[in-house]
Amino acid sequence: MTSFPPDCRLGVAARARGLRWVAALAIAELIVGLGGLGSAAAEAEAPPGPAPAVSSTWLRCGGLWDGRGGKTHGPTLIEVRADRIVSVRPGSDATQDGKVIDLSGLTCLPGLIDSHTHVLLQGDITAADYDEQLLKQSPEYRTILATMNARRILSWGFTSIRDLETEGAGYADVDVKNAIARGIIPGPRMQVATRSLDVTGAYPLLGYAPAVTVPKGVQEADGADGARRAVREQIYHGADWIKVYSDRSYQVQPDGTLDDIPTFTLEEMRAIVDETHRQRHKVASHAMALHGVHNSVEAGVDSIEHGNYIADEDMRMMVQKGIYYVPTIFVGEYVAEGRAKAGAPVWKQMGEIHEKTFRRALKAGVKIAFGTDVGGFDWHINPAHEFGWMVKFGMTPEQALRSATVAGAELLGWSDRLGTVEAGKLADIVAVPGDPLEDITRLEKVQFVMKEGVVYPAADAAP
Repeated sequence: MTSFPPDCRLGVAARARGLRWVAALAIAELIVGLGGLGSAAAEAEAPPGPAPAVSSTWLRCGGLWDGRGGKTHGPTLIEVRADRIVSVRPGSDATQDGKVIDLSGLTCLPGLIDSHTHVLLQGDITAADYDEQLLKQSPEYRTILATMNARRILSWGFTSIRDLETEGAGYADVDVKNAIARGIIPGPRMQVATRSLDVTGAYPLLGYAPAVTVPKGVQEADGADGARRAVREQIYHGADWIKVYSDRSYQVQPDGTLDDIPTFTLEEMRAIVDETHRQRHKVASHAMALHGVHNSVEAGVDSIEHGNYIADEDMRMMVQKGIYYVPTIFVGEYVAEGRAKAGAPVWKQMGEIHEKTFRRALKAGVKIAFGTDVGGFDWHINPAHEFGWMVKFGMTPEQALRSATVAGAELLGWSDRLGTVEAGKLADIVAVPGDPLEDITRLEKVQFVMKEGVVYPAADAAP
């Protein structure tokens, strides 16, 4: 064993006592530190205090059409808190706390709903117009244009839309919808149909040499199993609706019936509808004439798009099954001349047939929802132009307005949150000069747009 001199042993002992003191001090500091951590943890775990109160915004409306009754009411105060309508009451004296927006020179009404749009399409009077977009514009470029179209239609007072396929741009509509929902870009809330379905060889691009591979405006599907597979794929990638093209190649029979060539067989149509409904989604059918409409109604789709000709028996079945009719009148008038010059004169006859069909549908009690097919016509034309055509074809202004509010909300499954101005609903409110029940074209002059309690620029806002 090693021995140390006495003075060394005293030094070692002193150093030992010093180390013990330092160690004791360190342990004490550690205990104090742990106590502080415990205090901080307790503070972190403490329940938060009450959230700051959300102040109200008051809309002082000169009049109100609320979607709940036939008439336009007089001066009305609408209280909005966060994204909801809190109260609606007559009067104009907003003495309560909160911000007041003076709309006393305007009539307020529910946010409008367009149930048939194409934000990724920029007009297609002729096949050449359509082909150029798919061949010369990338999906990315078309998506950029779509964001501009979404902003534009919101400024026209349409706070919700159902966009019925991307016309060859894949699932870009899902991204546009999500970007709006996440607040990245302004636009209406959307339901989308992604790629749509048609049979092989029936949908553009058509007429190219067999060795030339060209893009398609739809997803092609054949046979009941192939149709089910396509439905599953589109829903998996974000489709809210499945759209089918049910007919093509139109001609007028001597008795005035608009005839067609059906695309899908009835077995295929039933498979599409069954698979879509099984997954709790809905089916929209592009069906313009006799056989396409009939097969769609027999299969049990949820809406008939365009419907230039609908047989009386199919109308009765639509009423029984609650199938909606989305007529898209103006777009047919818009493209007729150009398509006739391009070799399809039947389009000039289809307008008159469409009017007769629309009037019969009104009389039969078919449910009608507002839809325009904007994108089929130029995006610089306000889709509210459709209202005038609906009135021209026999609707009252109130019926036309209900088609774009109450009926549109029902078709989209959003009646619990949209379609009327009442407490508890989302604060989607627009305002126009004058009374749209007296002059339906007032809806083309929206001067105020609120969606979910947020005010957005309106296309016709006063300077």
